[in-house]
Amino acid sequence: MTFTGWFQDLLGVDAGYLVATLLLILAIIVPVMVGVAMAVYADRKIWAAMQMRRGPNVVGPFGLLQTFADAAKLFLKETIIPSGASRGVFLIAPMISFVLALAIWAVMPFDAGLVLSDLNVGLLYVFAVSSMGVYGIIMSGWASNSKYPFLGGLRSAAQMVSYEVSMGFILVSVMLYAQSLNLSEIVMAQKGNVLGLLNGNIFNPLLFPMAIMFFITALAETNRPPFDLPEAEAELVAGYQVEYSSMTFALFFLGEYANILFMCALIPVLFLGGWLPPLDWAPLYYIPGFVWMLSKMAFMFFCFAWVKAAVPRYRYDQLMRLGWKVFLPLSLFWVVVVSGWLMFFTDKFATAPGSLPL
Repeated sequence: MTFTGWFQDLLGVDAGYLVATLLLILAIIVPVMVGVAMAVYADRKIWAAMQMRRGPNVVGPFGLLQTFADAAKLFLKETIIPSGASRGVFLIAPMISFVLALAIWAVMPFDAGLVLSDLNVGLLYVFAVSSMGVYGIIMSGWASNSKYPFLGGLRSAAQMVSYEVSMGFILVSVMLYAQSLNLSEIVMAQKGNVLGLLNGNIFNPLLFPMAIMFFITALAETNRPPFDLPEAEAELVAGYQVEYSSMTFALFFLGEYANILFMCALIPVLFLGGWLPPLDWAPLYYIPGFVWMLSKMAFMFFCFAWVKAAVPRYRYDQLMRLGWKVFLPLSLFWVVVVSGWLMFFTDKFATAPGSLPL
């Protein structure tokens, strides 16, 4: 009997379905929120270590409760709304960013069968929800009625649109190779992908360039350094977040880190074999799949934090040039390369379209 079926037998079809769905949603949201708190702590610790500092070390053992203390401080502060702001839009904007950052986790598989909604078009869902995230930032920049947030919102819109195009072509390459839009099937398609021994598209010479490009594109999509132009403190103070305080600012902050964690999970699913071990070797499968998945997520987050500490911020013209003049033509060319390889050197597209049965 399924988890939902058990509640339906206990409470009736409609009420049981509602309760089971709410519990499953909480089973995603609570770990994500705890993960966000730990990610903020890890980000500060890694950055401090690379600058030969100690980082958070006072609140709680090893400073582990510092993020929770910061959250409590934000929760107790007053929410200040500028007199010239569009009040409704001003308050809705951070909610949109936060809700979308949580909704995208619905299709993320952490192990075989361990996924809230195993959609056949999971990759399309990811692309659609991530594309909508820019609305919260644009609305906040416009509703604040201030030039710095407005410029930050415009920058974010241009940046996210620029890199979403390249990201779309990269996802098309992965989808073509896996022959599926389902994230779980994409993971299983990577089993023994190279020489029957290595699990992961990153070991495949055909998809390795796409993995590197996707990592850089993920940095731009999540406004992480060196692509944090929408909130560049040097010229825009804090960009679209300038006029926000208290929990409205916290919602933006939580949504940003939830998106970063999601990218740290999506890269393993698309390129590192997801919950599969790196080697297709029987003893490694005794380790639970979600342990492999969480380990790969932690490694990717370390890479995100490493880039933040080591790479200086791009100028805005450099950011746009990289997106439109380098990544866009390169990703489009690589879609042609991958599809051509599959067409002429594998049997995945061996059937001619005219010979398909009607």
